[in-house]
Amino acid sequence: MLTNFEVVNLLRSRGATIDLLGSLGVVSASECKVYSFLADSASCNQTRECIGEFLKRCDKFKLSKTELLNIINLRPSSQPLIYPLIRNCDTRLAKNEDEGIDEVQELVDLVKEVLPLPPANNPDNEVEVKTTEIQQEMQDDKMTETN
Repeated sequence: MLTNFEVVNLLRSRGATIDLLGSLGVVSASECKVYSFLADSASCNQTRECIGEFLKRCDKFKLSKTELLNIINLRPSSQPLIYPLIRNCDTRLAKNEDEGIDEVQELVDLVKEVLPLPPANNPDNEVEVKTTEIQQEMQDDKMTETN
């Protein structure tokens, strides 16, 4: 099984871009669409190192490969998003309020700490996107005025 990070890297190495016309002849249109989708996900900001660290620190939870893959690919950032990804989550991950143990929250915190945010949720990236959108609108307005 491959993580979305590995798929993004494969598509990048083959020459895929978000711009379909810029990749014509190099990769198929469907590969560009997959790349475009994944470029907006957390996988485009992940590294082998962060995935390796995440897997190493998840050993104590005894999760299956499929569960780990889904967590890496989807980057759930809250408990309600973790529960559907882990079979029998209630029974497998401990919760003891008296002892202050909540393994589900511990896993969520680990995801937030180790796996990077997707580009749309990255505050620095949002500023760049908004600036680019404003610049595009200004160019569109200029073209409309000249016509």
